[in-house]
Amino acid sequence: MKKPAFCAILLVVAMFLTGALPAAAAPRYTYKQVCTLWDTTPHALNNAGQVVGQDGNHAFLYSGGGLQDLGTLPAPYNFSSEAFGINTAGQVVGDSTNNGLPHAFLFSASGKLDLNPFFTNPTSIESGATCINGAGWVAGWYTTSAGPDHAFLYSNGGMTDLGIIPGGLHSYAYGINDAGQVVGQCVYGGTNFHHAFLWNGVMQDLGTLAAPYNAGSYASAINANGQVVGWADTSSGGKHAFLGGLGGLNDLGTLGGGGSQAFGINKSGQVVGSAGVSGGGSHAFLYSGGVMLDLNSLLVQSLPAGEVLVTTVGINDRGQILANSSVYGYLLTPVTALGSPDLLLLLQ
Repeated sequence: MKKPAFCAILLVVAMFLTGALPAAAAPRYTYKQVCTLWDTTPHALNNAGQVVGQDGNHAFLYSGGGLQDLGTLPAPYNFSSEAFGINTAGQVVGDSTNNGLPHAFLFSASGKLDLNPFFTNPTSIESGATCINGAGWVAGWYTTSAGPDHAFLYSNGGMTDLGIIPGGLHSYAYGINDAGQVVGQCVYGGTNFHHAFLWNGVMQDLGTLAAPYNAGSYASAINANGQVVGWADTSSGGKHAFLGGLGGLNDLGTLGGGGSQAFGINKSGQVVGSAGVSGGGSHAFLYSGGVMLDLNSLLVQSLPAGEVLVTTVGINDRGQILANSSVYGYLLTPVTALGSPDLLLLLQ
């Protein structure tokens, strides 16, 4: 016989008072399978827990337990599509291709908008939209008329070329916050050398981690407080996740293995990514309170037999995490609120 809800709440209160459940304990998570097909790949989530990515050859939106096919841009850019970003309003960004030639798009309730006509040379270039903020501002990359790729910001019906770090050749945007700050990567010509950047009206070099992780760097996301995450790599191919900004980058370490990468950060400063574990392989991680934790150890339920969370896609401001096993995508929801349905379920 199940305990009534109020009994579960009393039990939790008693555990807090006796110290059996410390207030600062590591978070725990329930999960829901988002992608049930081998060729479905999630790429981003918003604060409402909606997820976007690619299912087969088309961009998809996961909402309310079901997948919606977002289709493509009109011909000839209708060969395939992929979604890479979504905001809380449900606006989605990505690219739609013509046999490998991509056009950036913005999907909203009014339909799909091809962003290429907003560039100065719209007919011949490639472009991709990677992220979108709450105001509907879109960032990504496009091929300039001179040849190199440049990061862009689309806002209020206008397009801004974000340029490059002095001495660079290409730039690509991967994250944007509601203040319009953009982060990404600038590649230097001839050497494939790359540095993470922060754009806030001007593109600034974020540098690298201290040696030996100082060969190059990559910024993947930025939160509302201007905190940036990503990774820096070595000439031998190893990588370490970082958290920082213009004041410097902090090495987040690993889970006992050889490297790590950070893919997302929320307004509370929680970071998610993938890190090497002792014995080889990688596990999804949560970095919170100055500690890197294996997400697999924080699940309330066990994953299906043989599955392990190996990487993450992102984390929203509610603390929900989008993570991937070697087979499927999962949406993890924190068990945080006293008396929440997830916590009651755990205690019944």
